[in-house]
Amino acid sequence: MGEFELIRHYFAAAACARAGGEVVLGIGDDCALLSVPVEEQLTISTDTLVAGVHFPDPCDPYLLGQRALAVSTSDLAGMGATPIGFTLALTIPCVDADWLAEFARGLDAMAAGCDMRLIGGDTTRGPLSMTLTVFGHVPTGAALLRRGAQPGDLLCVGGALGDAAGALPIVLGERPGDSPEAAALLRRYWTPQPQLSLGRALRGRATAALDISDGLLADCGHVARASGVLLQIEQARLPLSDALRAFAGEGALQCALAGGDDYLLAFTLPAEHLSELLEEGWPVHVIGRAVAGEGVELVDASGNAVTTGDLGYNHFRN
Repeated sequence: MGEFELIRHYFAAAACARAGGEVVLGIGDDCALLSVPVEEQLTISTDTLVAGVHFPDPCDPYLLGQRALAVSTSDLAGMGATPIGFTLALTIPCVDADWLAEFARGLDAMAAGCDMRLIGGDTTRGPLSMTLTVFGHVPTGAALLRRGAQPGDLLCVGGALGDAAGALPIVLGERPGDSPEAAALLRRYWTPQPQLSLGRALRGRATAALDISDGLLADCGHVARASGVLLQIEQARLPLSDALRAFAGEGALQCALAGGDDYLLAFTLPAEHLSELLEEGWPVHVIGRAVAGEGVELVDASGNAVTTGDLGYNHFRN
């Protein structure tokens, strides 16, 4: 099977490849055509996932297809954007019909859940990897940015932390995954759900935001640096799931602080907006606050600084 036949058979024929909405023209020409609504800005983000670095090889191609699109789309949620579509540049070592069919099926399932359309890409032969570029739109001037946090703002997250990191020993085959707790953690690793609706709800409310991909401490450090504030995280207020506590034990806290792969939103919020968000049913957990200073600090119940270990994932750390 040649490159173009592969694209037509496995990807161009998928439900997510149909034009519609802001996608005027999708797969089939040299470029896709997008129509961005008046007084809206285009949001764009690119992620590369490499076998053996971002996911184990071999792994379930259906789950990989879901995860690949979810982790990229989460960046749109972090900006408060409405999704439009995505491109996929897929590098594979050989044409495996069963693998491609399952990967495309997983990709299509996540695309349907995120209201995303496949609008183009490329295929080539080589070590397994994939690069996805996602497109969305946001009202002009309303995008959630990393800068903007002010002293006095609450520091919040959009759900329980550390579950995906807790699943990593199972994913790598280091621990069995046959318990209910393990199954719950594996769902968070393989099928993260981008918080697109929460991101849009935070427009005009949150002062700064981003999605948590490399670990809470590391990613909050980006907000603190861009905003010129100190973010104090209260250890006792970190939301940890029962599944993570049961499975990881004393390691649950480190999973939440530095494990990464949560793909939940972290954001700063003026206190007056908290009650309305909770009344609307959004999963907002207050974990600390922004104060004058710089950096990120973990504190105990008495407000004393707690020494932390690894701050999070970094590809090029020596």
